[in-house]
Amino acid sequence: MAMISNLDLIRRVPLFSMLTTDQAQSIADSVVKRRFKRGELIVEQGTKSNALFILLNGRARVLTADQRGREVILAVLQSGDYVGEMSLIDNEPHSASVRAEVQTDMLVLGRMEFARCLPESSSLAYGILRGLVARLRNADRQIESLALLDVYGRVARTLLDMAEDEKGIKIIRGKVSRQDMAKVVGASREMVSRVMKDLEERGVIETLENGSVVIKERLTHD
Repeated sequence: MAMISNLDLIRRVPLFSMLTTDQAQSIADSVVKRRFKRGELIVEQGTKSNALFILLNGRARVLTADQRGREVILAVLQSGDYVGEMSLIDNEPHSASVRAEVQTDMLVLGRMEFARCLPESSSLAYGILRGLVARLRNADRQIESLALLDVYGRVARTLLDMAEDEKGIKIIRGKVSRQDMAKVVGASREMVSRVMKDLEERGVIETLENGSVVIKERLTHD
């Protein structure tokens, strides 16, 4: 790998295939090479690494885990794939971890250098990028819920995601459709209704006359 220039490496990455020579050279001057050992974390869920990681060779897994340590694999990355862009675009922590399956070589591009490749933050294109990142994060959470949580946990997480905070009170404005929630959590309407009824009987939630739902006690999805 030492005999190949950064520019040659950049040209091999599909992400940069449309760059002009000057743009590619600018990126090549900014990236650094890094090698990860088998089993080493490249990015960690819930943290910020402030960099874009581009696989040159090797293989890595994108995975998420619950508080019990149970994991679900979201994707397997190969040469030319990249990670970290979501966090760089919306400045939020990583929604999943990435771990090297085998010895893996990467190009690492820092936040400032990556930002120069983006459209202006006030532009429509940047707004669309942030919207896409938000959808991807929601998709990751949905996959995690379906794989790691039981129906009770998925209903709890969905209620928390839907709730708004008003002066310390979490409330879901408007009627909560059991049918729609069933489609979100991947369960039957009857099962969702039983979970909601149980939460109401335990005093965890309260359904108001207008159909809005108030979360009265700490609702967990562990």
